[in-house]
Amino acid sequence: MLLVVFVSFAVANAQTKIEKIESKKLNETRDIQLYIPEGYSDEKVYPIIVVLDAHYLFESVVANTRYYSYWNEMPESIVIGINQYEKESRDRDCMYDDDNGLPKDKGNQFFEFIGMELIPFVEKNYNTANFKMIIGHDLTANFANYYLFKEVPLFDAYINLSPYFAPKMEERIATRLGEFETKKFYYLATAEEDTKKDAQRIRALNTSLSALKNENIFYYYDDFTEADHNSLAVQAIPRAMSQIFSMYRPISVKEYKETILELKTSPYLYLADKYETIKNLFGFEKRVSVNDFMAIYSAVRKSEKIDDLKLLAKLAKKEYPDSALFHFFMGEFYEKSGEPKKALRMYQNGFSMNAIDFITKDLMLDKAAKIKQDFGW
Repeated sequence: MLLVVFVSFAVANAQTKIEKIESKKLNETRDIQLYIPEGYSDEKVYPIIVVLDAHYLFESVVANTRYYSYWNEMPESIVIGINQYEKESRDRDCMYDDDNGLPKDKGNQFFEFIGMELIPFVEKNYNTANFKMIIGHDLTANFANYYLFKEVPLFDAYINLSPYFAPKMEERIATRLGEFETKKFYYLATAEEDTKKDAQRIRALNTSLSALKNENIFYYYDDFTEADHNSLAVQAIPRAMSQIFSMYRPISVKEYKETILELKTSPYLYLADKYETIKNLFGFEKRVSVNDFMAIYSAVRKSEKIDDLKLLAKLAKKEYPDSALFHFFMGEFYEKSGEPKKALRMYQNGFSMNAIDFITKDLMLDKAAKIKQDFGW
C-alpha cells in the first residue's frame, strides 16, 4: 500500500492547484492547496478534509484519498491543505496561552480563519457534504482539537499525528468526547521512537479514551514500533483513513463471518442500517454495492429468513433496475414460498435483463428449466 501511495504522489500533485486566499481574520494572504476529485460532478456532494502542515502532509493525504476512493472504500473527497512553510509562521498559527492552554493572539485568528473563511470559501465554490475531517501533526494536531470544544464542532473526524499537547488538553479531550450525543471519529498515534515526553502524554490519553463508554465516539489508536515522530505520519494517515471510513467500504469477508453470520436478527436489516448510517454520517446516499447485495443474500440463505429475499428484491429494483437482480431474488423467494409458477415467471422475465455478478442469462434459463423439469411442465 505504501508503494502505491508513493507512486501516486506525482499523479496526485497534477490534480491539485494553489489558491491564494485574502484573509481578513489574519490580515494576510495564505497559500491553500486544493484537491478536487478528477470526476467532480455537480450532481454529487463531497466530504471536506482539511490538512494542516500541508507543505509536507498534503500529498500523502491526497494519495490515500484517491487510492481508497478508487476502490470504493471511502467517498471521493475535497482536500484543502493549509501551507505553513516556516516554523515561525506555524508557531504563530498554533499559539496558545501557557497557563490555560487555549488559543491566543494569532492562534485565535487562525482558528477563525479556518471556520469563518476557509471552509465557507470551499462550500461556496463546490458541492460539499456535511462530513468534515481535520488532520494535524504535533503542534497542529494539538490545534485541531480546539474545534472539539465548540458547542457544534466544525469537524466530525480528527486525525492526531503525535500531538504536542497544550496544558490541560488531555483532560479536556477526554471530558469532551465523553459528552457528545452525535457521532465523532477520533484517531491518535504515537511511535516507539517518538519524543519521550509527548509519547507519555499520548499514551496516558489513550488509556483514558479507551475507557470511554460513549457509543457515539469511534476511537482509534496506533503506537508504531518501527517509526519516529516524523515517519509515523506516512503509516498513520492510511491507517486512520481506513478505520474512520470502515463503515463506508463494502462488506469484508471478516465482517461477513464474524458479524453478519452471527446475527440473531435479519441480515437485510443489517444492510439497511449500514447504508442509513452512511447517509447520516456523510450526508448523501451511497448506492448499495453488488458485493454487499451478494454478502447479504448468502447470509439470508444460511439463516433461511426468506422474507429478506423479498426485501432484497425491492432494494435491487431501486438500485439496479436494468439488471436481473430483482427477478433472481423474487424468483428464489417464490420458490422457497412454494409458488413455483410465480418463480418460473420471474426467472423467465429476468432472462431479458442485464447480467450482474453471477446472475447471467444462462443461470436464469437453468433456473426456469429446473422448475419445469421438477413439475413436469
